[in-house]
Amino acid sequence: MTAPSHERLDVVDANDRVVGSRTRGEIHRHGLMHRAVHLLVFNGAGSVFLQKRSGTKDNNPGLWDSSVSGHVDAGEHYDDCVVREAREEIGLRLDAAPRRLFKLKACAATGFEHTWVYACIAEGPFELDPVEIDEGRWLSLQEVDRWLARRPADFAETVHLIWPTFRRGA
Repeated sequence: MTAPSHERLDVVDANDRVVGSRTRGEIHRHGLMHRAVHLLVFNGAGSVFLQKRSGTKDNNPGLWDSSVSGHVDAGEHYDDCVVREAREEIGLRLDAAPRRLFKLKACAATGFEHTWVYACIAEGPFELDPVEIDEGRWLSLQEVDRWLARRPADFAETVHLIWPTFRRGA
């Protein structure tokens, strides 16, 4: 497996068109626009599964994040990436890309990532990758609302864009 900082990612422009590729480390170091996916996994009771990012992650270590998140590899499509990341991070095997909810444009708050946000229903239990995730838990939507309002610093920055957009029904 390639070290995370050496993964090759597409560099994109403000309109999400590929203009080249670089290593993940170079992209982050220079603040170049690139692509990512986030997946919100809900269970039949309507709760959402959130993950606590590993304390060893280079970005947002130890912070709470969406169910699954990850970079789109060079030459990879968003839909293929979300299927791969779901399997790698939480052991969720999807036959096809789940429903797309909305897309966030690259900006400082997203880490300069154009980000497609997806949603699916799954009950778990999940097999959490210990390199990526320290823990995970199911929360009601109202619990997430209250926690995010009370302790915003507990969450990765992108969650501050994803969650309100999701709650507005985008």
